[in-house]
Formats: sequence, structure tokens, C-alpha cells
Amino acid sequence: MSTLAWIITTSLLGGLLSVLFAAALTLNTRVSWVQMLISYAIGALLGAAFLNALPEALELSGNPAQITATVLFGILLFFILEKLVLWRHCHIEECEVHDPLHGAATAAHGHDHGRSGMLIMLGDTFHNFVDGILIAAAFMVDVQLGIVTAIAIIAHEIPQEAGDFLILLNSGYTRRQALLFNLLSSAATLIGGMLTYFMLQDMNHLLPSLLGLAAASMIYVAMSDLIPGLHRRPEIKATIQQVVLIMLGISSIWLAGSLFGH
Repeated sequence: MSTLAWIITTSLLGGLLSVLFAAALTLNTRVSWVQMLISYAIGALLGAAFLNALPEALELSGNPAQITATVLFGILLFFILEKLVLWRHCHIEECEVHDPLHGAATAAHGHDHGRSGMLIMLGDTFHNFVDGILIAAAFMVDVQLGIVTAIAIIAHEIPQEAGDFLILLNSGYTRRQALLFNLLSSAATLIGGMLTYFMLQDMNHLLPSLLGLAAASMIYVAMSDLIPGLHRRPEIKATIQQVVLIMLGISSIWLAGSLFGH
């Protein structure tokens, strides 16, 4: 299969699977399943960043200092972008709109806190567009890296979409409308991927930096957006479950890299 075919297939299939899986979870209000998926997603994101994207970027670049500086810049950039999104979304003193577990729990209990469902969708569409860029950049370097990156991003998108789905329902949208909006939002992944593929045809020198930004994105999402939510369950049993699922996420990325590697 060609690189473009891989990008199109994973973008479409990943978006469809994450939205449908998230809808199935939220319609059954399986918040405990969302909690488990968040732990797994953390491991998948960190595994993809440290075991695949970052080593590949360092190898392609030949300039470790430049790549590590790119990762540092990326983490700061995503912090600023998230602050801008939070500023648009939040109208209360304590707002955790980017925590999918918090979003699922509060929406399930009927508390919208004045958040607009459409603003949530706009932020999610931009996030999906960026995901498409990262997936395309990874596939343009190596198919194995692209597959691993796509797995990590899909694993993160399921709990994120679940939170968004419940917020839309809580904002007054029907289940059909919420599903349609989430599917339309997920199409931004394909758009971002295809634009990146055609723009990078003559700019291969940008690939190491994009992989560095991809690693920064995955590290930031895992450490800033997802891990803090796990600390709401400090009991030993929950902690052991979280650690096991994080390790499972890392292991699945390592296994995928081994299976699809050269």
C-alpha cells in the first residue's frame, strides 16, 4: 500500500472507530471504561513518543540538540494553545474542559457549567487536524512509525471523544446530532493528513522537526491532560490498575513496532 493510501486509511478508520467506540461507551454511560481507556492511552502516547517518534527524529536529524529543542518548544506551544482554548471555553473559576474523564463524569450527572457544545467541537476539530498532520508526517518517514503513531492517537481519541459526546448531549443536542458532529469533526484528521502529505513532498527536511513536535504533542497530552485525572483516584487498587494499564499501553506500542518493523 502506498504512503498516501496508509494516511487516508488510518485517518478515516481511526476517526470512525474512535467516534463509534466513544458513542457506544457514552450511550451506556460506562464511565469506568473511560477511566480504563485513559490509563491505556497514557501508556500508548508515551510509548509512541519515547520508543518511536523521538528516536526516529533524532536519527533523521543527526542533530540531537535541535530535536530536543524542538520538543521543548512544542511542549510550550501546546501549553499556550491549550490556554487559548481554555480561555475561550471556560467561564468559571475551576474549569477542566480538557480532562475527558472529568467531562464524562460531569456531563453524565447533568452539569454543563455553561460550556458550549459547539465550542468544544471547534476545539476538537483543530485537535483532529493537528493529529492528521502528525500521522502523515510519521507515515512519510516510515510505515511502522505511522502505524504506531496512529494507534497512540486513536487510543487517546476514544476517551476524548467520549467526553465530548457527553458534553454535546448535556448541551441539548440529540444523540444523532452528537454522533454526526463528532464524525464531521473527525474528518479534520484526514484533511490535515492529506494537506501535510502534499505539502511535504518537496520539504522532506521538515520531517525531523515535525516528528519532534509529534513527540511533544503526545508527551504533553499524556502528562498534562490525562495523568492529572488519574490522581482523583489515589486508592491502592485504582493505582495498581492504572499502572498496569499504562504498562499495557506502552507494551502494545512496543509490540506494534516489533510486528510492523523491518
